[in-house]
Amino acid sequence: MTTYKELLQQRENLEKQIEEARQRENQSAIDKVRALVAEFELTPDDVFGRKSAKSSTAGQKVAPKYRDKATGATWTGRGKPPKWIDGKNREEFLIG
Repeated sequence: MTTYKELLQQRENLEKQIEEARQRENQSAIDKVRALVAEFELTPDDVFGRKSAKSSTAGQKVAPKYRDKATGATWTGRGKPPKWIDGKNREEFLIG
């Protein structure tokens, strides 16, 4: 019967073998990929694709939808309403 200490030693030996095999196979895979990239003159975009751009409207200004006639202040209708329109009928402040 195998003792606890012997089993621990076997596990340690197996973990070393696993790590060595992983490193060998990783290096083999990297070598293959590099050879293919060189052979076909691939770029990182070819291999990984272009990074997806953010939404085409992200970061663009939005035209104001409401205007306070007294002060000329405007609001797009997005986010928290300003005090001058909060709780009031918004139709009165519509632009155009």
